[in-house]
Amino acid sequence: MLLVVFGIFAGLVIFDLVVRVVAVVAILPILERPPPFTVEPTSPAPAAEPVTFQTPDGLTLHASLHLPVDGLPTGLVIFCPELGGDHWSATWYCRALPPAGFAVLAFDFRNQGQSDRMPGYAPIHWLTEFEVTDVLAAVGYVKQRPDLCKLPIGLFGISRGGSAALVAAARSAEIQCVACEGVFSMSTLSLHFALRWASLYFPSWAMRFCPVWHVRSSLALARWISQFRRHCRYVLLEEWIGKLAGRPILMIVDGRDTYVLPAVSETLFQSFPQGSSQWWAARTAKHNMAREVDPEGFDRRLVEFFSQMADSRRQAATGSTSSPGSKSRPDAASRPYNDRVSS
Repeated sequence: MLLVVFGIFAGLVIFDLVVRVVAVVAILPILERPPPFTVEPTSPAPAAEPVTFQTPDGLTLHASLHLPVDGLPTGLVIFCPELGGDHWSATWYCRALPPAGFAVLAFDFRNQGQSDRMPGYAPIHWLTEFEVTDVLAAVGYVKQRPDLCKLPIGLFGISRGGSAALVAAARSAEIQCVACEGVFSMSTLSLHFALRWASLYFPSWAMRFCPVWHVRSSLALARWISQFRRHCRYVLLEEWIGKLAGRPILMIVDGRDTYVLPAVSETLFQSFPQGSSQWWAARTAKHNMAREVDPEGFDRRLVEFFSQMADSRRQAATGSTSSPGSKSRPDAASRPYNDRVSS
């Protein structure tokens, strides 16, 4: 009897191993294949100041500093571009910020734009420790520069740059708020597409008996192998969101995004800190194109959001305890979509 039980157990273990091997072989090429994003080139801004700074591992990152034409800046926004974009894309996404009194520091991630190339690393759409390190290096540069070091700092990131901005904010108390568009997490998005397309590789009846935890664990195994193959370490956004409590977040969602589906964004948004997170959906926008379909609404909301930094600075100077910006912050628990509009 004992041998029968042992034989059944061994058979189940071997069967599970075979299923996992098949799953990982199917998952890896898809996991490591970047989506066909199209990033329109942006013209340089002649008035911007060229900037370079170093990462802790010795790479030089190139950037541009955009200052208000009239008066001193009331705050500084560090812009983190999407995969395939460069620091000049800030002239499109951040167009309204310098006229509103904000300085904008936009930089190129490593292996992107004008920044140094790191041998052996080919960046794709998934966030790694390298991108988070680059954002924190930009924060460090600001804090060492005499004319910028006393300004309140916010982050604004697009797609993978938004994920990097959120994780960097979770690790740095210097960052007061984060705005992001087209943001996603590797674990949430890969699980969504694994469940959606699993029937292409496995019979439908088999998937009905496969628990979600088994799919999650197979994806985790594929991530581990991919890290080894690509010489990097992936960062899972969900593991850091809890450390953003108390800091405002603006999540811009593209309603016609076929890659980061609105339903996936909604799931991610529910995990953001309650009471300080805002959601704005540009219903007709494709991936990272909210400003394309509603430039006035995009610019207005971005300026209003980052104006909280200037309000906080004035409150600290006057000793006020009221929060002028709190009325516009939705309660993510009871009214998660009261900030949603149609574009």
